[in-house]
Amino acid sequence: MKSLLPATLLILCMPAAAQPKIDGAALLEQIATLASDEFEGRAPGTRGEVMTIDYLQQQFKKLGLEPGNPDGSYLQAVPLVGISSHPTLSYGKDDKLTQLKFGDDYIAWTARADKQLELAGSELVFVGYGVQAPEYKWDDYKGADLKGKTLVMLINDPPVPDPKRPKLLDAKVFGGNTVTWYGRWNYKLEIAARLGAAGALIVHDTKAAGYPYEVVVNSWGRENFALRNKQPEPYLPAVAGWLQQERACDLFKAAGMDFKELKQRALSRDFKPVPLGIKLNLAMVNATRELSSHNVVARIPGSDPKLKDEVVVYTAHWDHFGIDETLPGPRTQQIFHGAVDNASGVAALLQIARAYKALPVAPKRSIVFVATTAQERGLLGAQYYVRHPLYPISKTVLNLNIDGMNLWGRTRDIELSGMGKSTADELVKAIAAKQGRAVRADSNISYGSYYRGDQLEFARAGVPTVYLRSSAGKQLYYTAHQFHTVHDTVQPNWNTTGAIDDIQLLYQAGYQAAQAKDQPKWHPDAEFQRH
Repeated sequence: MKSLLPATLLILCMPAAAQPKIDGAALLEQIATLASDEFEGRAPGTRGEVMTIDYLQQQFKKLGLEPGNPDGSYLQAVPLVGISSHPTLSYGKDDKLTQLKFGDDYIAWTARADKQLELAGSELVFVGYGVQAPEYKWDDYKGADLKGKTLVMLINDPPVPDPKRPKLLDAKVFGGNTVTWYGRWNYKLEIAARLGAAGALIVHDTKAAGYPYEVVVNSWGRENFALRNKQPEPYLPAVAGWLQQERACDLFKAAGMDFKELKQRALSRDFKPVPLGIKLNLAMVNATRELSSHNVVARIPGSDPKLKDEVVVYTAHWDHFGIDETLPGPRTQQIFHGAVDNASGVAALLQIARAYKALPVAPKRSIVFVATTAQERGLLGAQYYVRHPLYPISKTVLNLNIDGMNLWGRTRDIELSGMGKSTADELVKAIAAKQGRAVRADSNISYGSYYRGDQLEFARAGVPTVYLRSSAGKQLYYTAHQFHTVHDTVQPNWNTTGAIDDIQLLYQAGYQAAQAKDQPKWHPDAEFQRH
């Protein structure tokens, strides 16, 4: 691990111009604009996108930033396909069929642009937590042939009890209470696809998932998006979905099995896939449309002739969930305004860009700002950027992702999601100490924040990341009652002092990474390394 001394000295020696004054009123104004009814919830491929990307281009131009696309524009086209799936699902044993109701009982979607898709008589197999983790000597699959079958799996990592303290989790297995990559839904669907499964259904559990079933419905229950590729998306099986937990219990009961007993059995390394003896019948009619969404990209060229080709990338997703006209009430109550998530992050991105532009001399390395699309649809804008980078990933030294700001006041500490993975931690700790704040890991470690945001796509490509989370108590209320609902709106009691502290920290962390001789490095035990 790097010494803390060089980073500390660098902070103390930073010129006054590198200590930006963030305009809280301007921050609120930008959030209010992006989260207004006029922007219609900022869904990709809608009038809301047109409004949003026009606004962001105007803001970058006003700040004097160069277009970030080498073609001379501020836009990177992201080819998407929108897929509105209308599934019917039943399962049966011994000619007895049980029909489930879409939305209430399950959610199913596909990333394939087929007008019709069918799983007829697909065998259901319970695969526990659906994990293959050699470093923990864990394999839920045991070489089973799962091609063409539909997997039923549990969310999160296996919560393995500590052998010496059974009431606690074993910190040596999947980090104890910490959610790892193996616990995330996208990992589970990816491995199902890799093993040739036709479908995968994750059993929803509010406590383990970190969010209520309503979030599942709002996130995947309407039009979904995928990158437009000639080949099927390798990260997803043909059918992906969620089962409401009570319906999962009914399914296991129909199989003559006990859900709780099998869930307990899945906590052992000896667990093997369990065929349920039940066939799944799923027919899906899809309405598809091709669209070109956009990442909005701006940059500040580096001032050092030798280092200017290396980049520090700031990201914040501009998109949200648009409008749901089936909801009751006036139009404003049908709009997913996404004020915290993520109008606040985009506004912070603009404030950081303004601070960089105010420097008398640009940083040595170039600074790139990417407002990504379709994050809410599976990190697709970030995924596309990483697969088709405008600046080489091999020369990207750090990604700082901004997804939801602290709008509830100043805090004595700051949470660093993914803490312990790279030496970028030392930058954050030193700057926070200068602010009089402590840095700690996620307080809600079971939430798995690190694997939910655009920083994940950069990390998977080998780029060290910084992703801050608020430690404000009101964040918990927001997550429980407003997150991914129409209630995520601008609030009259917001206090921007905490957001301003975090913006200054993010700015300074990126600035130092752009100035430093050494690049941030992954720690040896991190999941993500440069290939």
